[in-house]
Amino acid sequence: MSIFKTELDAIQNYVANHLRLFILMAAGLVMLVGIVAISVFFIYLRGAEQTMVPDVEGKELTAALLELQIKELYPRIQLRYSQSSADRGLVLEQTPRAGAIVRAGRRIQLVVSQGVMLSTVENYIGRNIDEVRVDLLTFIPDQTGILGGVPVSQLVSLREPVMYEYSSESAGTVLQQNPEPGASISGPITLDLVVSRGPEHIMTRLPNLVGLDFEDALEQISLTGIDFEFSLRSAQGAEASGTVVSQDPQGDVFASSDTRVMISLTYPGILYQNDVFGLFSYEMALNPYPLLIRLDVVHPNGEQHRLFSVNYAGGRLTIPYVQPAGSVLVLYMLNREIHRETVSSIIGIPPIRF
Repeated sequence: MSIFKTELDAIQNYVANHLRLFILMAAGLVMLVGIVAISVFFIYLRGAEQTMVPDVEGKELTAALLELQIKELYPRIQLRYSQSSADRGLVLEQTPRAGAIVRAGRRIQLVVSQGVMLSTVENYIGRNIDEVRVDLLTFIPDQTGILGGVPVSQLVSLREPVMYEYSSESAGTVLQQNPEPGASISGPITLDLVVSRGPEHIMTRLPNLVGLDFEDALEQISLTGIDFEFSLRSAQGAEASGTVVSQDPQGDVFASSDTRVMISLTYPGILYQNDVFGLFSYEMALNPYPLLIRLDVVHPNGEQHRLFSVNYAGGRLTIPYVQPAGSVLVLYMLNREIHRETVSSIIGIPPIRF
């Protein structure tokens, strides 16, 4: 009986000792959790690191955004029209003001200029009609404001076709406009323009192209700007191959600037292997005055260069060339591509090759 009692006392002592250890560990754990919670609480109350708001007024928007990013500040952008077109894209105002101390992550309100809102008709007189068309297509649609309940992008349109008349001003110059410059815009308007055709029946000396090869003839045409049309035929009798053998009207005489010179060219006698002699031909719409055109060639290896350029009023365009087979001929008018074709065959009588 005494042995049993001794063992029971030992078990009770063991349980009591471990229970005290467990209670001490639990209390320590509760205290540790409490300390961590209190630390997190005070850190949260302390907030984010403070920073100074930079001065971005008068700066480009991109530069302003970079400065705010460095300070860990975030923008809220508001667009507004200003009194000068030079202000477009600049920061006009900021809130909070420069120098204010705020917490990192704060949003900074930026008022950014959209430029001047179109409220009056511009002065187009004296400008080139092609420049005016570009302005009406690119500048006005950028204006996204409202004037009289109508989006500014829909306020001004150009009546086509425009009116042309002969004038001492260079061809394409705007002579008159309606509404007049400075007229107020209270709603959508249609702009009527009178454009110069250039001087009427201006006389020019025609160059003498007979005896020139086609490359020299094209250079003379480019310099004088005459209207022209090439035709091809075989050399006859003592006529040289690959040269201009006749023109009508003849050279070194005065004629109206719109006179078309008919040029007869003979086939070349010798070409390098894989070269093709041909006559580029394209029917163009008639223009009220000559516009700048150019013919480029893109070789099979990707190289591109200019073959010919001239101010041309339209109609049938013919340009002789010698280029490697597989090359691509590209026609541009006012730097806009209007036609392309591939050099793929020999035109006319095959010349001797070597």
